Amino acid sequence: MNPSRPNRRDFLKSSGALTAAAVLAGPAIARAGTLPPLPVNPRTQAAMPTRNLGKTGYKVGIFSLGGQASIERPNNFDVAVPIIDRALDLGVNYLDTSSIYGGPARWSEQYVGVVMKRRRNEAFLATKTKERTRDGSMRMIEESLKLLNTDHVDLWQLHDVGIPEDVDQIFAKGGAMEALIEMHEQKVVRFLGVTGHHRPDALMEAINRYPFDCILMAMNAADPHHWSFTDQLLPLAVEKQMGIIGMKVPSRGRLLASWTPPPMEKQLHSWEGIVPTDKPGTLTMRQAMYYTLSRPVSTVIIGCDSVAQLEENVSLAREFTPFNEQQMQELIAKAEPVSKQALFFRFLGRP
Repeated sequence: MNPSRPNRRDFLKSSGALTAAAVLAGPAIARAGTLPPLPVNPRTQAAMPTRNLGKTGYKVGIFSLGGQASIERPNNFDVAVPIIDRALDLGVNYLDTSSIYGGPARWSEQYVGVVMKRRRNEAFLATKTKERTRDGSMRMIEESLKLLNTDHVDLWQLHDVGIPEDVDQIFAKGGAMEALIEMHEQKVVRFLGVTGHHRPDALMEAINRYPFDCILMAMNAADPHHWSFTDQLLPLAVEKQMGIIGMKVPSRGRLLASWTPPPMEKQLHSWEGIVPTDKPGTLTMRQAMYYTLSRPVSTVIIGCDSVAQLEENVSLAREFTPFNEQQMQELIAKAEPVSKQALFFRFLGRP
């Protein structure tokens, strides 16, 4: 922890709850503490195109590293840490993780934290809380700071807002939104965001209730076929000048022609609860990535299984040219036969 900000941990343990009215009004102007300048990876500009991360003032590379795949598997330091280090070496300047990636041990934050201990000023660091209460979220951010070896995160997000009940819980008195605003006011977190991949309506309600800086949303070529995020949610986020981060781009490989479906019995007992399938996907990685990057997004996050996979993705980002509307429609049609498996996260059961 940075000794120049000794009050932050104490604040996490002692600060009181805000009123519901304060939550709806947005963050107050007066804040405690200070934040360092925005991180800078000196390799990014030469490595790939950059875009504005909404109104944050940050220029983000169009490919960013997701905190899943190898970066959430248990006891995987020898694989995960080199991927994160190599990503920064290649010019990636945005790292995504979450308090729930890697289960109770939070392996993803652990691996990112190993690198952040040495290279914190090179990466815009984003993590999330799945908790819906203020107190639960305060515990989450305290542990995130510890595991990530930092005294601040650049973006703290509400994880997986999928149904109206999520929004109501978050914005209720004693809800998670109180924790986000408190941490923003205290400059423990620089920006606030919301994430989701289940249904667009809940996310639209959330960003209409509060002026979040960023939104992380599922967006791939299968999106228009089931509960589309691109029809209304994406235009609303653009209108609000949010930083827009695309995820589930290759749908954990399920959208790719190179994907080999696992045995059916393993799918049926998978922790993901995915739609069982025996079909490979229909797109190349280039098509999948360029489809999403041809939408008005700031960047895409993709988890990687190996350094070689990471290097391929950075190379694709470096060579990116947008698809025209005809090409986009062709990819949407090509994704239709595998749209349910590519959007498995929209078919998961909800409480």
